[in-house]
Amino acid sequence: MATVVIPFAGAEGKTRLHASRRARRALSLAMLGDVLAACLAVGGARVVTSDSDGAALARDSGAEVVDDPGGGQGAAVSSALAGIEPGAMLVVNSDLPCAVPADLRALLAATPAGGIALVEALDGTTNALSLSAADTFTSLYGPDSAARFRAHARQLGIDSVSVAVPNLAEDVDTLDDLSRLHLRLGPRTQAALAELE
Repeated sequence: MATVVIPFAGAEGKTRLHASRRARRALSLAMLGDVLAACLAVGGARVVTSDSDGAALARDSGAEVVDDPGGGQGAAVSSALAGIEPGAMLVVNSDLPCAVPADLRALLAATPAGGIALVEALDGTTNALSLSAADTFTSLYGPDSAARFRAHARQLGIDSVSVAVPNLAEDVDTLDDLSRLHLRLGPRTQAALAELE
């Protein structure tokens, strides 16, 4: 069984998603719910957040909640990875509402022994990571982070692979993204999107 870390910044992490804060909150929570459903099918989940609604959703879904220490996504992920038992571990962003369990299993299966695997977004950022050990992670998020994660693996002397998993490569930043992905969205995100129309 894998352990899956899901950083969730809440509606404030998705300012381009919708002008209305209420709509951003509803869509962000719906996407988190769909990501959680996929993750919990492959292992235990730890949602790292300071958002009370996100934390309540995580607990209600059967996930563990880790308090976000502040300092951005890298600090959040590092905090959630601390104390995880050795074994397969994934870091999956909360804005991947097309994710299904088979996508996460494919990422796990592609992970080199002792190494890392990652799914790169179209803009070169990193949407999902598979780690063979928590200490292989370092905070490298941001523009071109996928290339930096691969370079970090080289520095550690471990193998890294980029894995093509379309549902994990397609993150959501805008309503246009949701419209483009409409037929592949998880049920919670589809329902939240329908309520806006």
